[in-house]
Amino acid sequence: MSLRNRLAAELMGTFWLVFGGCGSAVLAAAFPKLGIGFTGVALAFGLTVLTGAFGFGAPLAGGALAGFLFPLVAGESDETLAEGKAVAQVA
Repeated sequence: MSLRNRLAAELMGTFWLVFGGCGSAVLAAAFPKLGIGFTGVALAFGLTVLTGAFGFGAPLAGGALAGFLFPLVAGESDETLAEGKAVAQVA
């Protein structure tokens, strides 16, 4: 998989997690009578990760630290990939 495709997948996966998970948390806080509460937010995060893994593919990074920082420190990744993933997750 090319670097461009990997970074695009990282960007889409991060967007999906923020959109689904954090969006449900914002709705739960802004509209307390909506009724999703802590359980609904937890389920939303879980379902967001599950649908992202199935929709975007399993080879995506598992998280910010596990995806680029730990392999970089262990010497299993190059700096270009780590910098690209960091930018993709912040964008």
